[in-house]
Amino acid sequence: MSALEWSPTDIGYAGSAAPRRPHLVVLPGGAGQASLAGPVSITRRGRLALLGLALALVVVVGLMGMRGAGAAEPQQVVTVGAGQTLSEIALAELPDMSIGEGILAIQLANQMSTAQVSAGQQLVIPRS
Repeated sequence: MSALEWSPTDIGYAGSAAPRRPHLVVLPGGAGQASLAGPVSITRRGRLALLGLALALVVVVGLMGMRGAGAAEPQQVVTVGAGQTLSEIALAELPDMSIGEGILAIQLANQMSTAQVSAGQQLVIPRS
């Protein structure tokens, strides 16, 4: 940062005969020079705030880990009946989805490339 220097004679004071226009002078030590700042210190309140933030983070991560630590629910498996289509299974087993979304969800859960099913085939029904 630069500074301005004015003397009383520059702005027409201190008994000068004719007032002169002030002149701007750039002083050394501006923005181009590096600051010689010392190490950063944290106050007691700042240390307490950081400690509280760290504890809160640990609690949140711990709770999220416990949420997924329970036993996994068994997957629902359906056996395809004679003459049954994938769209009928999707409509019956996934009623909250549209038929197209249900078919796609069953295909993805069973790694199927087509909607062809055969009697006796076991299909995993994804949770909706």
